[in-house]
Amino acid sequence: MTRFDKLTLPGEGHRIEIAQGKLHSPDDPIIPFIEGDGIGSDIMKASLRVWNGAVEKAYGKTRKVVWLEIYAGEKAVGIYGQPLPEDTVRAIRQYVVAIKGPLTTPVGGGTRSLNVALRQKLDLYACVRPVRYLPGVPSPVSHPERMDMVIFRENTEDVYAGIEWQRGTDEAKRFISYLKREFGIEITEDSGIGVKPISEAATKRLMRKAIRYAIDHNRRNITLVHKGNIMKFTEGAFRDWCYQVAQEEFPRETITERVVEDQYGGEVPAGKILIKDRIADSMFQQILTRTEEYDIVVTPNLNGDYLSDACAAQIGGLGMAPGANIGDPTALFEATHGTAPKYAGLDMANPSSLILSGAMMFEYIGWQQASYIIIDALSKTISQKKVTYDLARQMEGANRLKTSEFATAVIENMG
Repeated sequence: MTRFDKLTLPGEGHRIEIAQGKLHSPDDPIIPFIEGDGIGSDIMKASLRVWNGAVEKAYGKTRKVVWLEIYAGEKAVGIYGQPLPEDTVRAIRQYVVAIKGPLTTPVGGGTRSLNVALRQKLDLYACVRPVRYLPGVPSPVSHPERMDMVIFRENTEDVYAGIEWQRGTDEAKRFISYLKREFGIEITEDSGIGVKPISEAATKRLMRKAIRYAIDHNRRNITLVHKGNIMKFTEGAFRDWCYQVAQEEFPRETITERVVEDQYGGEVPAGKILIKDRIADSMFQQILTRTEEYDIVVTPNLNGDYLSDACAAQIGGLGMAPGANIGDPTALFEATHGTAPKYAGLDMANPSSLILSGAMMFEYIGWQQASYIIIDALSKTISQKKVTYDLARQMEGANRLKTSEFATAVIENMG
């Protein structure tokens, strides 16, 4: 059993086990949670009530989650003197599945992103973000219901690997000098330098996970989004490696767009998952103009960050978008938005992103009924125009609720 420095473990509950690569959840799993910074306290309290309510509604007294609070961000600094203690990393490894609120990410100098650090330390290589519209949510587009997409974003490489040197440092100067001396590449002396690694191994494992997800969830197509026309040996290679996985490892389940055009007159054969690719800048306009044509997206880290937020805008914003960082088999579910410190402690913030991430987590551990109940109750509540301030200001006749009141309304709508 893992030893912890400052965590008090619950006296009940059991860990989720792994057997033959699959999760096996007990009826009383211990699930760690990180409250988060800023509005994290408000939305986590509300979400815990909703999650517990859904489990009780679905399973009565036969199942329950045993929650274990762990720490990252500002709360961790107060307890451990550092923003990401080893206790937290150990606990997520030990208990396999965890969930967190938003954590502060500094811009420019300062502390490294805790979100990126957690993903890299735990090798949570797939950022999975389902983007689906719930009826009644205000949207800037005419047909938000056409958006039903799942984005698989590589989580550990690309520019997010954090390999960079500040302008004027000895390291930056040495690297610039090396590039000029060894390769004849001219870079101005006042440049900051970053390195963008994209590997075959990391790309292929992401694509495998996306294809398996498509098979398990009866999804009809996967689109590889890249800028391979410019970055040929990073993003272009990403595209090629993804196609290799489909063609070499899943030949019965998948078919490429080219084969469909050449051999099937443009009609995808029944039971096949279509694999296609799009240039990143083109994809940004196509998610608006041809939204319904896209199902699952597989993309490098930076593209995925941009694209997932752009898709979320169509369904009401990041406050309505869940997310998860998934490895083999560890998974950390999360609110996809920021900490919104100006609203911290005011009981105003929309907890829907975190609530939906919890629904996604229940599906991951095999508790589908609890997941369905959460999504249905949340949708009913919004359709009744019972919403928090961010949605209320966009809805005529809305009943503006506090965060805690919104959670109560969702629980009351659990059928």
